[in-house]
Amino acid sequence: MSALLASTHSELIAARGDNRSVAVVMTMGALHEGHATLIRTAREIVGRSGYVVVTDFVNPTQFGAGEDFDRYPRTLEHDLEVSGTAGADVVFAPSVEEMYGSSNLAELSNQVMIEPGALGEILEGAARPGHFKGMLTIVGKLLHLTAPQYALYGEKDYQQLALITSMATQLRFPVEVIGVPTVREEDGLAMSSRNRFLSKQERAVAVVIPRAIQAAAEVAKHDGAVAGVRAGNAILSDHSEVAVDYLVITNPQLGPATQGAGRVLIAARVGNTRLIDNIACEVGP
Repeated sequence: MSALLASTHSELIAARGDNRSVAVVMTMGALHEGHATLIRTAREIVGRSGYVVVTDFVNPTQFGAGEDFDRYPRTLEHDLEVSGTAGADVVFAPSVEEMYGSSNLAELSNQVMIEPGALGEILEGAARPGHFKGMLTIVGKLLHLTAPQYALYGEKDYQQLALITSMATQLRFPVEVIGVPTVREEDGLAMSSRNRFLSKQERAVAVVIPRAIQAAAEVAKHDGAVAGVRAGNAILSDHSEVAVDYLVITNPQLGPATQGAGRVLIAARVGNTRLIDNIACEVGP
C-alpha cells in the first residue's frame, strides 16, 4: 500500500485535513528499514487517529562542492510504497522551487539561512562546511510547513539530532524532537541510503566501522576515553581501505568526554562512500 503523495504545501494541507495530532519523519528519500522504523514509531506515538507525514526531499543546500548531490538516489515510487506499508498517511515530496522559491541552485546561497552555532562547526561541521546550515534551514522550513507535534530523527545522524533539538528549543518550535535508535544490518553496519554506493568488496570492509566503535566503547568503559579511541583506531589501522575522518569519544552533548555517559562517533570513507556511525558508551576514569 502506497502513501498519498503531496508535492506542494497546499496539497499537503488538503491531505492532512483537520487538526489531528501530527508526527513527521524527515528523509532525503531512498528509504530503507531504518526509515521504516521511524515511520512505525511515529504511528505508535500518534495512534490510528493521528497523522504521519514523511518528507522526501534531497536538499541541495546541505551538499558541498564535490559531494554526491547529483548521484544521491531518488526513488520516489519505492519511497511511497515503503512509507505507506510502514504506516505513513502522506509523503510530502516538494520541488526545490517549492521549498526555496527558485530552482536555480546557484542562487540558493543568497537566501536567509539558519546558523548552527558552535556545535555545527565541529566533527561533521568541520568536515563538511555549510552542511548544517543547509540542514537546519530545510528542517526549519519543513517543521513550519508540516506543523507537527512530534518530529522523529534517527540517532545514526547524532550531531544532526543534537542540532535539531537545540534549534527547536532555542527558536521555540512547538514540537517535541524524538531520537530513535540506529537500525543496523545483521552484520552491525548502520543502515544508510549511501550503503548502496558500496561495491561488494567495499561492503565487506565497511563492517569494520561498527566493530571499531564497539571496541572503543568497551575499552573506554574501563580505561577512559583516550584509551577507547586508541583501541578503535587500532582496529581500523588494519584496513587501509578505510580512510578515517575522525573517531572521537565525547559527552552526550558532544563536548569533551568526562567520566560517565559518553558517545563514540566516527566518520570514514570506504572507497568513494563516506559513512558515519555512533554508539552510546560509558566512560571510566
